[in-house]
Amino acid sequence: MSLVLDPAAQDLLFREARTANTFTDEPVTEEQVQAIYDLVKFGPTAFNQSPLRVTLVRSAEARERLVQHMAEGNQAKTSTAPLVAILSADNEFHEELPQLFPHFPQAKDAFFAERPVREGSATLNAALQAAYFIIGVRAAGLAAGPMTGLDFEGIRKEFLDDDHTPLMVVNIGKPGEDAWFPRSPRLSYDEVVTTV
Repeated sequence: MSLVLDPAAQDLLFREARTANTFTDEPVTEEQVQAIYDLVKFGPTAFNQSPLRVTLVRSAEARERLVQHMAEGNQAKTSTAPLVAILSADNEFHEELPQLFPHFPQAKDAFFAERPVREGSATLNAALQAAYFIIGVRAAGLAAGPMTGLDFEGIRKEFLDDDHTPLMVVNIGKPGEDAWFPRSPRLSYDEVVTTV
């Protein structure tokens, strides 16, 4: 059976999409970011916990502070992208569960009373949402440059608090000149899928 999604959309989201390393100076608007969020917020998470938090780095002063925490190879990309987002996991997501999981509001205390449990669940589910976010950026006709080459603790102290764990930084914008590295190989179906 073939996929239902239009082949052009498949290309936009997956086959032709790449991690961008350069960007044009065309701005990314609040309306574009809002549209991305309004699409990707429907991606599933356990208990609908939705722990992803997005910090948009727009000011020159904040950008300068962020670049200092990026690995050397990521600094130029981060300093020139039209928009940069810090994606983090909210370790206190459980406070929102009575609203987000209303048919079982007791989940807040029944499953997530202990901080280590919350941290593990927040990291896993926010990582899922980070993947949705990247796909959403692509759906908006933009390119994403997700990076984990950074000083996580430095970024947490500089931009977040003890209740948030940084996951990655994503550069966002229209791809610029020589934006793509050659596509790296992928594993085949038989290398990944096992039937038992």
